[in-house]
Amino acid sequence: MSELWPWLLLAGLGAFHGLNPAMGWLFAVALGVHRQSASAVVRAVPAIAIGHAASIALVAGALVAAGLLVDSHSVRMATGAGLVAWAAWHFLYGHRHRVRVGMRTGLVGLALWSFLMATAHGAGLMIVPALMPLCTTEGALPGMAAGRSAVMTLAAVGVHTVAMLAATSIAALAVYRWVGLGILRSAWINVDLLWTLVLLATGVLLLVL
Repeated sequence: MSELWPWLLLAGLGAFHGLNPAMGWLFAVALGVHRQSASAVVRAVPAIAIGHAASIALVAGALVAAGLLVDSHSVRMATGAGLVAWAAWHFLYGHRHRVRVGMRTGLVGLALWSFLMATAHGAGLMIVPALMPLCTTEGALPGMAAGRSAVMTLAAVGVHTVAMLAATSIAALAVYRWVGLGILRSAWINVDLLWTLVLLATGVLLLVL
């Protein structure tokens, strides 16, 4: 289980990110309703996943680079402090800074929107606890350690993105075809607050453990 838990955490966080409407499925549904086409929903989801994956990969690459230059304890502490600060910023100001993209956007614009939203929400920082045991390795030969870290980083981003893509697809198609947007009025929860709490808990976990 010690070797499996980072992968399960990556997949679980991918599903959590995919189910968060701010990460894209609500936008995909809105595009489908606006264009009166289920295919618009289907086309939107992969573009959203690509943008999200790019944001995650950026953080993972920075983590690997930092892990090769400084010790993992320093990386963990810096990331934990950053997550706590990000949670505070998101709670106080996050709702005031939304990335706005119109209903006429193409797939490239949608991918860019997804990248900016994932980055602004700290989605990449949130998965650092799962990335650290996989992507920050210490070996006798730095070149071999770097090569292994690069491979593990790509695999980690892939697992997270596949889970996020699956969850986004299910949520978007379910709401568009069967549930309907009326559920947003009757069964809505404060996802922004939940997201902020997860950011905070992840940061505290990195600082304490």
